[in-house]
Amino acid sequence: MAHILAVDDDRDLCDLLRTALERDGHTVTVLHSGAEVAERHCAWADCILLDVMMPGEDGFATCRRVRTLADCPILFLTARTEEADVLRGLSLGGDDYLTKPFRLAELRARVNAHLRRQNRAPSHRVQRGGVTFDLQAGEAFCGEIPLRLTRGEYALCEYLALHAGCTFSKEQLYEAAFGFDGTADTSAVTEHVKNIRAKLRACGLQPIETVWGIGYRWKSE
Repeated sequence: MAHILAVDDDRDLCDLLRTALERDGHTVTVLHSGAEVAERHCAWADCILLDVMMPGEDGFATCRRVRTLADCPILFLTARTEEADVLRGLSLGGDDYLTKPFRLAELRARVNAHLRRQNRAPSHRVQRGGVTFDLQAGEAFCGEIPLRLTRGEYALCEYLALHAGCTFSKEQLYEAAFGFDGTADTSAVTEHVKNIRAKLRACGLQPIETVWGIGYRWKSE
């Protein structure tokens, strides 16, 4: 199964995380501060659970520091409920978030959904709207230039592109891309789409349309 890195200064919560995730067969390594996360951890982590409010280096700073080193989903665990804080974390390269207190069943479902999405391995490339998707590697390119999407951004971008011309609500996009129907994920989808658009715009591409009152779609070719 997967090797998961959990970073939280709440030792009791870390014990609960370890117990819950090991129940699913995962190996869990626990750290109690963001500053402890080193390059060696990023090399083997299949998923990182990252608390936001920690003394010293907080979760946002840790995410910013390790995002280029960690090619895996990063899920924020946050007691902050303000949407601006959540969106900040996603803009730094986080893929998802859970608001404390959360149910362990939901945590397990989110983690396993992201891991399933990461490990999916179809074996061909497709091109949509000037973007080439390597479905096996989970990478997107504008010409030969990698778009450097996070896992969450790639999942949504790929799903929209493969269903060009179809309109999806934010809830449908989250469930389709990550395989879990969350309860507070519309803002995550909005932020991911904003980040995707910015990266595509830098290549002169604008394939994602907003369908007011409904959601988003990838332009038909």
